Amino acid sequence: MSTPQRPPHSSMDRRVAIKWMLTAAASAGVFDGVTFGAEKGQGALPKNAVGYGTDPDLLKNYKPGDLWPLTLTAGQRVTAAALCDVIIPADEKGPNASAVGVTEFIDEWISAPYPGHDADRRLILEGLAWLDGEAQKRFGQDFSNLIVRQKTAICDDICYVANAKPDFKKAALFFRRYRDLTAGGYYTTPEGMKDIGFVGNVPSATFAGPPPEVLKQLGLV
Repeated sequence: MSTPQRPPHSSMDRRVAIKWMLTAAASAGVFDGVTFGAEKGQGALPKNAVGYGTDPDLLKNYKPGDLWPLTLTAGQRVTAAALCDVIIPADEKGPNASAVGVTEFIDEWISAPYPGHDADRRLILEGLAWLDGEAQKRFGQDFSNLIVRQKTAICDDICYVANAKPDFKKAALFFRRYRDLTAGGYYTTPEGMKDIGFVGNVPSATFAGPPPEVLKQLGLV
């Protein structure tokens, strides 16, 4: 599968870009296992994290933290929310990512006691630490306290793995995974599904059937 050419930055619509990234992620692995080189055991799960089990109560509305302890500290959660909102900011189509619970989704995801989540946990924890460290180095403040232009300046250096400078390669891997998780969380909320025009299984008074052009393409008319 060939990779579409990246449009000029000035014409990039963030929400359109996110939808394209989700399509690309569906056809290839989005994480190659390279992390920041965390020491063994860093980001490990608490011993009492057991998961859903074999027969969860499907009638119960589980909330983050109900089934296993969450990972992010209060400070990490602030940084995580700030990055979510750089990736999907509020606009006329919908609210920003943190406003619909994407930060909580990411925290629950990296805390889940299932295969593969431990790698994401290490990657996200070290990536968030790197983000605050880079913000302090450049601007003297944590990432969440920066103005939009400053946040974007950092993210522009790590938003494409192929274009990232050697010093930013590992941070770019973190950003790529974090962007996928942010998009996955956002576009499975009612607000996100409305943004992409997903209707779902809803009742309709009439059913017009498939569009004529589709039937013609299938050779049915």
